[in-house]
Amino acid sequence: MSDHIGFDDFLKVDIRAGKVTRAEPFPEARKPAIKLWVDFGPDIGIKKSSAQIADLYTPDGLVGRMVMAVVNFPPRQIGPFMSEVLVLGANDSQGQISLLAPDHDVPPGTRMH
Repeated sequence: MSDHIGFDDFLKVDIRAGKVTRAEPFPEARKPAIKLWVDFGPDIGIKKSSAQIADLYTPDGLVGRMVMAVVNFPPRQIGPFMSEVLVLGANDSQGQISLLAPDHDVPPGTRMH
């Protein structure tokens, strides 16, 4: 377990639900990855992300899928691609990343509580 943080610190992390609108292979990445374009609704818009999820997902299977992402980290250059949000996942027993998502339909841009 990590060090304890205060609730105010937790509130600084802006985690939102988004819908994948576009996904492409990312062969230039060091580890197998997929480029994602995620719609976070009218207030945030569509943001890009690179995710090391190619072991369990295909680009075609991701379009239309809901994901959770941190939307207030600074952009990060990943090779030739600028990643604007951090899509969240958890490692399975083989170390492959499984995406985190709401289990019911929520509007894009909904903040995690």
